[in-house]
Amino acid sequence: MAKNILIINTIPNGETMAKLKELSAGTQNNIDWVDASALHISHCIGCNYCWLKNPGICTIKDDYEILLKKMVHSDVMWVISETRFGFLSHSAKNIFDRVMPLVTMYLHFKNGQMRHVMRYKNKLDIGIIYSGEGNQEYLERWCERTAINFGSKSIGVFSEDRVKEAVSCM
Repeated sequence: MAKNILIINTIPNGETMAKLKELSAGTQNNIDWVDASALHISHCIGCNYCWLKNPGICTIKDDYEILLKKMVHSDVMWVISETRFGFLSHSAKNIFDRVMPLVTMYLHFKNGQMRHVMRYKNKLDIGIIYSGEGNQEYLERWCERTAINFGSKSIGVFSEDRVKEAVSCM
């Protein structure tokens, strides 16, 4: 069964995304490619409007709304990011920080851990492809924990020289 895959590139040169496109050509999946490096995406201001005043809608009006709508209809999300100090770039981190409209303010315990109740039925599995000197172990743990918060799973974290392995996980 074909998956709906959202691939978000935050690296301005786009080389990694181009290589990923080439390697994934011919796949049976529906792939939606977004070059977020050209989009204006602000950071989350923690206002909680997406929970309290306008459930499911972010109060910040920028290009992120495009991504949020695509996430709701995707099964898998890959984020391509440069690394800074071993972690994701600020632009990639903004993408993850702004997903709060996908969850509700209500919490429940699952496997002994408190989690948000999801707003939508789809489960958005997460994968990361990074360039630079990323801390592989830390990025893997962070991706796993982030996926748990979505009620989904991590598909993996791959450096740009392992893009072929990432494609095999699609």
